[in-house]
Amino acid sequence: MNPSPPITHNFADDGRIPNNPTLPLILYRGGIDLTGSPDPEDVIEKAFAANGWGEMWRNGIYPYAHYHSMIHEAMGVARGRATVRFGGEHGQEIEIVPGDVVILPAGTGHQCLKQTPTLVVIGAYPPSGKYNLCRGSKAEHVKALVTIPKVPPPAVDPVFGPNGPLLALWRS
Repeated sequence: MNPSPPITHNFADDGRIPNNPTLPLILYRGGIDLTGSPDPEDVIEKAFAANGWGEMWRNGIYPYAHYHSMIHEAMGVARGRATVRFGGEHGQEIEIVPGDVVILPAGTGHQCLKQTPTLVVIGAYPPSGKYNLCRGSKAEHVKALVTIPKVPPPAVDPVFGPNGPLLALWRS
């Protein structure tokens, strides 16, 4: 694991995508070392599982703006590249590449704008919370403003474990 310093982003509520009012998105550039691995998906899955993040999936990132209002999410890039807009329509476009890990606090909008044909992302969730998919309707937004603050912070960083930067960044 590469202990590169985390990059954080905070996004404002845009009226459609609530984002998270207190917790920043965290990006670990090269957070998981995939050098020479014939199965980068397995490397990422093992790292997430070793730190108690489960309910994993292998896929890309949806091409429409969405968020999860009842759970946090980690995404690790195994193959390919993608340009993802985080934070909704007025958020930020970020290119993610193999080895990068993005940790999205509940409410953070994300949408894939461009991707290579080889893109494979591993997603995972902490054991606390409940998966839901919100696409930014007014009714979802109203409910999300109530549920987002109730989502507990994870006990363990999905990449760096119990002493990872996520814990300090999300508790300060």
